[in-house]
Amino acid sequence: MAAQIDIITFGCRLNTYESEVMRAHAQAADLDNTVIINTCAVTAEAQRQARQAIRRARRERPDARIVVTGCAAQIDPASFAAMDEVDLVLGNEDKLQASSWRRTGPDFGLNGHEKVVVNDIMSVRETALHMVDGFAERTRAFVQIQNGCDHRCTFCIIPFGRGNSRSVPAGEVVTQTRRLVEAGYCEVVLTGVDITSYGADLPGKPRLGSLVRRILKFVPELERLRLSSIDSIEADDALMQAIAEEERLMPHFHLSLQSGDDLILKRMKRRHLRGHSIAFCEDVRRLRPDAVFGADIIAGFPTETEEMFANSCRLVDECGLTYLHVFPYSPRPGTPAARMPQVAGSVIKERAGRLRAIGEQRLQAFLAAEIGTRRRALMETEMKGRTQHFAPVRLSQQVAPGTLVNLEITGATSDELLGRVVA
Repeated sequence: MAAQIDIITFGCRLNTYESEVMRAHAQAADLDNTVIINTCAVTAEAQRQARQAIRRARRERPDARIVVTGCAAQIDPASFAAMDEVDLVLGNEDKLQASSWRRTGPDFGLNGHEKVVVNDIMSVRETALHMVDGFAERTRAFVQIQNGCDHRCTFCIIPFGRGNSRSVPAGEVVTQTRRLVEAGYCEVVLTGVDITSYGADLPGKPRLGSLVRRILKFVPELERLRLSSIDSIEADDALMQAIAEEERLMPHFHLSLQSGDDLILKRMKRRHLRGHSIAFCEDVRRLRPDAVFGADIIAGFPTETEEMFANSCRLVDECGLTYLHVFPYSPRPGTPAARMPQVAGSVIKERAGRLRAIGEQRLQAFLAAEIGTRRRALMETEMKGRTQHFAPVRLSQQVAPGTLVNLEITGATSDELLGRVVA
């Protein structure tokens, strides 16, 4: 009988990848009746949801051992260790080591065993690639190419959960990608905390663009390659060339924009201005006319006036964004922005609502314009998938999950496309 190991994952695609690494380690260590909560620290809401999940897991599984890990656990281990529901707190580096799971044994976190195993993440200098063969309940695979971040945006606590930037050697990335393709995955997503900083710590300082070209060259069987969130100001020439020439690199790019106001961007300690974002989108569209963009935007950053917020709203149209990921600003203790003059919570909520409404309008316009086109979708369930532009599509017939199908887009609702399979 298979061991019962449940993993609840919050946050980014990198966490999704790391959850599978932990699953493999926990199974190899013969752990059973265990719930692993892989937390996120990007917002206060993410941490609140993690605490809710911990309490719910204890109610539903009173005899299970509960392990809490991830960025929130790395940054504030004591608060999770103080929860009666928690048996063990593992740091972000410790959670990826097989020895951490073997050491714990069947009684880990119990009977006087150490409850907190969290190292100094800033002391970590290398990132090893942990090979995985699959992803539970997912039809696309994730490959970690980088971890950590050398930048210190004033709103962001993540470097203190992930450490400084460190890259996975290109050969290991190619090997893992090939392994996943051989396991049957049609689509791979390159993940990390700041993937456009890739290679700065490696011999020869290779860039993200050269890694993308290398993957596509040496894994010709890979049908679709995606990038997770990128920082457009760091996009290198080879990446732009790959966008122009590599059809297997999907034409959907999620950008870390955060604001459309130059003064707010400076106060955020970002490295780009609004003009850079607009120019990048124009450059990509010139190279790849069918490209679509998503973006992270923060509403209500400290000192943001109505005029500054209006600049963010205008940026959506000026960049031609299709997908918006809106973050209502929440102060993270220990960050410079938390000490700046704050915007009223009610104003933040209202501005986030307005931005989301703009995002919904942009998405609906994009979906409507797709009617009548031919697209190729990766099926996530028997009747739902994602096109190359990451647009959700629902089919009129059943198709095996994990397969790529050619579609005619026959209609659209407010949030998804409708399609039928064609030859």
